Amino acid sequence: MSKPYLKPLALAVSLALSLAACGKQEPAAAPPAPAPTASSAPAPAPAPAATTATAAADAGKSIFDVSELDPKINACQDFNGFVNDKWVAANPIPADQTSWGAFNKLAEDSLNTQHTIVEAAAKNAATAKPGSIEQQIGYLYQSGMNDAAIEKAGFDPIKPKLAEIDGLKNSAGIVDFLDKSYAEGDGMVFGFGSGADFHDATKQIGYAMEGGLGLPTKDYYTKPEYKSLRDAYVAYIARTLELTGVSAADAKTQAAAVMKFETALAAASLAPTEMRNLDNQYHFVSVAAADKVTPNFSWQKFFKTQGVTIDKGFSLSQPKFFAEFNKLLTSAPVSEWQAYLRFHTIDDASSALSENFRANKFDFYGKTLAGQPQQKPRWKQVLSAVNGAMGMGLGELYVAKVFTPEAKQRAEELVTNVRDALKNRIENLDWMSAATKAKAIEKWNKFLPKIGYPDKGEWRDWSGLNITPDNYYANLQAAAKFNYDYDIAHIGKPTDRKEWGMTPQTVNAYYDPSTNTINFPAAILQPPFFDAKADDAINYGGIGAVIGHESSHGFDDQGSQFDGDGNKVNWWTKQDKQQFDARTAKLVQQFDAYTPIKDKPDLHVNGKLTLGENIADLGGLNIAYDALQTAMKKDPAEASEKIGGYTEDQRFFLNWARVWRGSMREKTAILRLNVDPHSPMALRAMGAPSNMPAFASAFQCKAGDAMVRPADKQVKIW
Repeated sequence: MSKPYLKPLALAVSLALSLAACGKQEPAAAPPAPAPTASSAPAPAPAPAATTATAAADAGKSIFDVSELDPKINACQDFNGFVNDKWVAANPIPADQTSWGAFNKLAEDSLNTQHTIVEAAAKNAATAKPGSIEQQIGYLYQSGMNDAAIEKAGFDPIKPKLAEIDGLKNSAGIVDFLDKSYAEGDGMVFGFGSGADFHDATKQIGYAMEGGLGLPTKDYYTKPEYKSLRDAYVAYIARTLELTGVSAADAKTQAAAVMKFETALAAASLAPTEMRNLDNQYHFVSVAAADKVTPNFSWQKFFKTQGVTIDKGFSLSQPKFFAEFNKLLTSAPVSEWQAYLRFHTIDDASSALSENFRANKFDFYGKTLAGQPQQKPRWKQVLSAVNGAMGMGLGELYVAKVFTPEAKQRAEELVTNVRDALKNRIENLDWMSAATKAKAIEKWNKFLPKIGYPDKGEWRDWSGLNITPDNYYANLQAAAKFNYDYDIAHIGKPTDRKEWGMTPQTVNAYYDPSTNTINFPAAILQPPFFDAKADDAINYGGIGAVIGHESSHGFDDQGSQFDGDGNKVNWWTKQDKQQFDARTAKLVQQFDAYTPIKDKPDLHVNGKLTLGENIADLGGLNIAYDALQTAMKKDPAEASEKIGGYTEDQRFFLNWARVWRGSMREKTAILRLNVDPHSPMALRAMGAPSNMPAFASAFQCKAGDAMVRPADKQVKIW
C-alpha cells in the first residue's frame, strides 16, 4: 500500500512523535548527569495521604490528584520520579502498546470515541447519503472489519502487481513501473509530494525526498550493534516472500538481494541529524538539471505520468541519494530490482491482506524491532487505516461529537496570553540587539494560531473518492491515489496558511515554519493539558506550555532560519546568531549527557537530533510561566491560595511533569534514541525546569541538587 509522504522536517515540528512513526523508514521524509541522590533539603510537604485535589475537593479548581505524588522521592533530586513514579508503577504498558503515558491514554480515549463514530457509520452506511463522509467512512471501516472476505482473498489483491514485477526485463521497464506506481499513489524508493518553496513560501513546489529503506536509519545497515536486527530483517524478508509461494531457497536468495540493494541506498542516505540541516532538505533544480543527476530516470517523463506541471523547477532534496538511485537502475541486476520491488509491494500491502501477512509483519516491526508483545485488536488496526485514508473526514465527525465552541474560545484566550508573554520575553532579552529583536517581533506579529479544527468552509472535499462496502484493499488503494493526487495538485498553486496538516482527533500539536502557524488539534485540548474547570496553574502548566512550545519552534534552531512569511532567510545580525548558537550548544551538551535507559549507560540522548524540541520545551515552559504570573496579578487572592497543599507555582510545574508521565519498552526506547527528535519523556519533565530559577524557588531547592543546574551551565535562550 501507499506510504505517507513525509515533507521536509522543517515543515512541521510537533509536540510529540506520532505513536506510529518509529520503525520502518518511509520516503520523506559531557559527563553523565548526576543520578538522583538523597539531599539534605527537605522535599516539599505533600498534602495528607487521604487528600485528593480534585474538582470536587477544591472548589472545582485543580484537576490534580496529589495522592499520585511520591513523598519518598525528593522533588529537588528527581522531579519526574516525585510526580510520576507511583502512576507509572500502577499503570503498566498494555500488551498492544510500546509505551504508556499521558499522551497514550488520551490517544486511547480519542480512539474509543472514533471507534463509536465509525461503528455507527458502518451500521448506517447503506442508508446514508450516497457519497457522504458518513457513508464512505462507514464502508471503509466495514470492509476492513470483514475478516471472512479478507481471509478468502489472501494475497489475490496484489497478484496483478506482482505479475508486473515478474515481467520486468530491463531498466526502462523498471522506470515505467515506478512512474506508474507513483501515479497510483503507491510510491517506492523515494518520496514525492508538495511543500512550500523555501525561498518563496507563497507558492507550493514539488519535493523529491530520499527513502526506500526497510530499517529505521542508515546506521542499521552497517553498524555492528545492529547485526542481529539485520539478520532478523533478512529472515523477515524471506518469510514475506514465502507467503506468496516463493520457495524457501529462492526467498533466501531474494532476501539477500534486497538487503544488498537497501544497503547501497542507505550508504547514500542521510542520518537523522543530517536531515535536520535545512540545506539537506532543499535543493532547487530545473527539470533539465534533475535529469542530468539521474540520466537513467527522466523527471520530465515522471511528472507527465503524475499529471504534474513543473514551472521553473522542484526540490531534488538529496542529490547524492538520487545519484545512487540512478546508478542502481543500471548497475543492479534486474533480478535484484525485482526482489526489492516484490518484497516492498507485499510488505506495504500486508496490513490489508490476510492475517498471516499481518502477523508476519508484526512479528518483525512490532515484536523484534519495538518489543511490543501483542498486535493491536483488529478494530484499532482498521481504525488506523481509516485515519490514514480519510483522517480529516473522520475529523469532521469527531469534532461534531466532542468539541464545543466554548472550549475553542477558552483555548484561543490562552493562546493570546501565552503569545503576549513570548513577545514580552523577546523585547526584554539581554543578549539580542534591537535590530534582530525588531525582526523577531515582525515574525511574532505574523503568527497564525489555529485551534481545534478547520473553520467552516475549510474542510476537505471527499466527493471524488469512491469507497465500496466489500473490498478493503481496493478502498485503501483508491484513498491512496485520491490523497496523493490531492497533495500533488498543490504544486504550482498558492500556499494556503489555513490548511491543516494534522487531524482534529490527533493528540499532538505542531508548528509549521513555512506558513508560520501554530496548530492545536481538538484532541489535545483536554486534561491533563487543558480543562476549563481547572485553575490557571494547571492550564498554564499544561496547554499553556504546549502553546509556548509550538510558538518557540518559530525561534528554535530550524524555525529561526525562517521569517514571518515562511521564507528561509537570515534575519539575524552576525553577533546575535553567534550568541544564539552558543546558548543552544549548552542545551546540546545538557542532553548529550543524559543516559535514559537503565543498565545501558553507553546509550545517550542525541542532543543535536533533539535540539529543536528541547529549545521549544525550555522556551515554552518559561513563556507559559510568565503568562501565569501575569494571570496571577489579576487575582492576587487566588494566586496566594494553596490547593491540595501546593502553591500556584508548584502546581504549574507539577502539571508540566504530569504531561510527560509514562514508560516505554526498552527496544522502543533504544529505537527512539536513534530516530526521534524528541527527548525521552522523563527528561522532558525535568530538563527544562532544571534550567529555571523559578522551579528551584517554587520547591525550595538548593545549589547542588540535581534539579538545580549550576549557574554556568543553566541554559537561557528565549
